[in-house]
Amino acid sequence: MTSYRIKTINAIAPEGLELLGDEYSVDPSDENPHGIVVRSSQVDVDDYPDLLALARAGAGVNNITVDKATAKGVCVFNTPGANANAVVDLVFPMIGIWLRNIYQGIAFCKSLEDVPPDEVNAKVESGKSAFRGVEIAGKTLGVVGLGQIGVRLANAGIQRFMKVYGFDPSPSLDNIHNLFSEVTVTRAMADTLAQADIVSLHLPVNDQTRGMVDADFIAKMKRGAILINYARGPIVNEEAVIAALDSGYLKAFISDFPTPAVIGHPKVLTTPHLGASTAESEGNCSRMAVRELSAYLTYGNITHSVNFPNLESIPADNVHTRLIVINKDVPGMIGFVTNVIGDHGANIMSFKNESNGNVGYSIIDLDSALDQKIVAAIEANDDVIRTRQIIFD
Repeated sequence: MTSYRIKTINAIAPEGLELLGDEYSVDPSDENPHGIVVRSSQVDVDDYPDLLALARAGAGVNNITVDKATAKGVCVFNTPGANANAVVDLVFPMIGIWLRNIYQGIAFCKSLEDVPPDEVNAKVESGKSAFRGVEIAGKTLGVVGLGQIGVRLANAGIQRFMKVYGFDPSPSLDNIHNLFSEVTVTRAMADTLAQADIVSLHLPVNDQTRGMVDADFIAKMKRGAILINYARGPIVNEEAVIAALDSGYLKAFISDFPTPAVIGHPKVLTTPHLGASTAESEGNCSRMAVRELSAYLTYGNITHSVNFPNLESIPADNVHTRLIVINKDVPGMIGFVTNVIGDHGANIMSFKNESNGNVGYSIIDLDSALDQKIVAAIEANDDVIRTRQIIFD
């Protein structure tokens, strides 16, 4: 049985690591692992020559050099939905803290520590009117990004008697089908922004979303709206947000990403990147990341990859060798691979292929050992990124 070395970066919840079998060794200090499980630290795949796959215990992968990974044939996984409940659980309390002036009210109560006991009640009754707030119910929530977090947030808004609009630039039907029927999905982001008293962002960081929340974005929002970012910090142009806060166009900015530019602003409420920081979320992310990584290393199966197509295949009992071919998505590659194998007299028991438009991924099962001449001939093709053999004893 093949042995695989796993490196952990950051504190990975043990619930996931306990799922690894005897064929895996886990060492945070391993300098050249086959697989990595990481949370938020930066990872450059160039630093690990033998790396086959990397699993991010979370949704965003902006801390990983994904383009380099793709070029090297390294599969990158994330764990969508594993931390969704944790984020939703935090967003609504933060909205309530702002709308009900909870933070100021708590500070007021602490200020009464030195008041004589017989005067505390009178102070409370006379001072509480300064903190009168408004309710979440009846407000309009706009959710930008309808992945698993966005969908759960939108549904939770309906449960809180809000009117909810949602928009996603690249919607997944699986996610959209999970929306409550009361949620209005708009065809244009501007239609969601224009309706919402509260706009909550739930998008990944990529070339399309980096700095997306700029002056033009804010101008499409309602005057007096609240902006919430529990997605990724770089989505928001902080200068534009501060200008809108200072002018009164935005009422407040609630964010999980405190920076020097916003932490001192009176209309900003921040938390220290707590969105996924629950024991349940960390356990869910760890288990999901480890399952993805081990399925890839052991069988070559892919689920929830951000750079490779998803493809799973259960090997038959009499499969001896599984050949993995990762290639650029160009015409003729399936025919090329099958012809090379056939020309060398090998018997293909199963051939499965998927593409994501950039990368083609093939799982090829054979009933005997693979002649290395076959592998050399396949790898000689300039459009082949990487091959890999999995031997079943």
